[in-house]
Amino acid sequence: MTSIGEALVSQLVERDVEVVFGIPGVHTVELYRGLATSGIRHITPRHEQGAGFMADGYARVSGKPGVAFVITGPGLANTLTAMGQARADSVPMLVVSGVNTLSSLGKGLGHLHELPDQRAMAQTVALLSERVEAAEELTPALDRAYAPFSTGRPGPTHIEIPLDVAGSEYTSASATSAKPAVHVCDSDQIAQVCEMLAGAKSAVILAGGGARWSGVPLQKLAETLGAPVVQTVNARGVMFDHPLGVPASASLNAVRALIESADVVLAVGTELGQTDYDMYATGKMAAMKSLIRIDLCPDQLARYEAELAIVGEASVALDAINAQLSGATANHHGQDVAAKTRQEAYEEIGPEMRALCEVLTAMREAVPNAISVGDSVYPIYAGNLYYDHDRPAGWFNAATGFGALGFGIPAAIGAALAEPTAPVICIAGDGGAQFSLPELMCAVDENLPITFVIWNNFGYQEIATSMQAVGVTVLGCDPTPPDFEHVAASCGMPFWRIGAEPETVAATLKMAQATDGPRLIEIRAPNQSHNVS
Repeated sequence: MTSIGEALVSQLVERDVEVVFGIPGVHTVELYRGLATSGIRHITPRHEQGAGFMADGYARVSGKPGVAFVITGPGLANTLTAMGQARADSVPMLVVSGVNTLSSLGKGLGHLHELPDQRAMAQTVALLSERVEAAEELTPALDRAYAPFSTGRPGPTHIEIPLDVAGSEYTSASATSAKPAVHVCDSDQIAQVCEMLAGAKSAVILAGGGARWSGVPLQKLAETLGAPVVQTVNARGVMFDHPLGVPASASLNAVRALIESADVVLAVGTELGQTDYDMYATGKMAAMKSLIRIDLCPDQLARYEAELAIVGEASVALDAINAQLSGATANHHGQDVAAKTRQEAYEEIGPEMRALCEVLTAMREAVPNAISVGDSVYPIYAGNLYYDHDRPAGWFNAATGFGALGFGIPAAIGAALAEPTAPVICIAGDGGAQFSLPELMCAVDENLPITFVIWNNFGYQEIATSMQAVGVTVLGCDPTPPDFEHVAASCGMPFWRIGAEPETVAATLKMAQATDGPRLIEIRAPNQSHNVS
C-alpha cells in the first residue's frame, strides 16, 4: 500500500524538490515514511523557525521553492516568523504540516498540539493554506500551493494533512500536476513602453528583487538608454561594477534626486516599499515622472499608481523591450550622472557607515563571488545603504521588509545547500545570532563550508542608539553575549577573534577559507563595551 504521506513525497520529487528542512515529530511520522528512499535530502534544524529560514535561503539562491516539514501546532507556529520574512521578500516556500485528526478539529478536546483553527493561523501569513482530507485532494492541493511560485508574486504557502489522513491509502489515479505558466507580456503595452523609452532623454531604471536573475537584458537596456540603474537590496549584484549602476538605497537624498530628475522611470520587479524607498519614514517617496512598472503581481501593481503597468516576469518583459526598442538615443551623460550619484550617496551615509562599507568591500575582495547572507546588524545596515556585490542574488538579509532577527545563520545554511560550490559568508550581530545560535550545529552536521562572522558590539547597539536619539532611557539593550570562542569550540569549529580593520578582516577570511567545514570569526566592534547606555 502507498500512503498519502508517501504519495506527497513522490509528488515533491516530481516537482524537482531536492532538499526538505524539518524536525520530525509524532504528527509528521507518516510524511517521513517515503522520505528516506525518495532521493530527497533531509536537513534537521534545531528549531522550526530555523527550518523556515533555511528554506528561505535555499530558495533565494536556487530559484526553486524551499520546502519545510513541521509538526502540528507549535511547529507551524514557530515557522510563521520565517514565513513572514518570505512573504515580505517574495520568496517561494512550501510549508507542509500535520494537523490533528479530522474528527477532532475545532472541538477543543485537548489533543496534543491542538489549535482552535490551524489553517486560520497560517492564512494570516501564507498566500494560501490547503488541507488534504482525501487522496484525490492531494495533487490539486499541491497544484494550488505551487501556483504562486510561477504565476504571480511568490511567497510562502501551506498544506496541512490530518493525522488520520497522512497514513491512509493513496487510491487516486496517477498525478497529473499543472504545468508552470508561460509568461507572455501584452504586445501593445510593450510597444507603449518602447515609445516612452525611445522619447526619453534622462530615463532611470529601478531594479528590485524581481530583476535579480535578469542581469543580461537589464544591462543591455540600460546601455541602450544610457540609463542609471538604482538597485534595491535584493537586486544588488545585478549591475556589479557597471558605470551605470547605482548600488545605493533609494531612501538617500542623492538617489532620490536622481529619480526625480528622470523624465521616465522604469521600475522592474520592485514593490516600491518603504524599507527600500523611505527607510527614514519621511512619509514621502521620490516623485517619479512617467512611471512604468513591470511586476508579476497585478495586486502589487495596483498598490502604487503608474502611467503604465505591465504584468510579467522581469526577464521576459526586458527581452521583449530590447527586441522592439528602436529609435532610442542613449543619454551620453548617464554614466556621469550615475557616478555623481554614487559619490554623493557614499558621502551622505557618513563616516561610520563608510567605514563599515570598507569592511564589506574588503570581505568581497578577499572572497570573490561569495553569497553574503545577513541578519539585522550594523555592517548589513551600512551595506543596504551603499554596497556593490559581485554576485547576482548573492547579497540578501533580513534587515528590510519583515526584518526578522535570527535570519542570518539558518538562511546561510539554506544558501550553502542550494549552491555547494559557492563560498557563503554569514554576517550576524551578537544579539541576532543568539536567536538562532543552535543552528550552527546543523552546519556542522552537514559539513557546510560557511564562514559565520559575528559582529560583536555587546548588545542591541542600533536599538540603544535609536532610544538615545529620541530621549528614551536605554533599557534592555545590553544582553550579555556568550563567549564565542567557547561556542566555536563546543561546535568543533575553527575560531578567530579580530578587530574591525578591513585588512585584518580580509586576511582572516582568506585563512578561514582554507579550513574544511564551517568556521566562526568574531569581530569585536570598535569603541563598544557591555555598557550601551
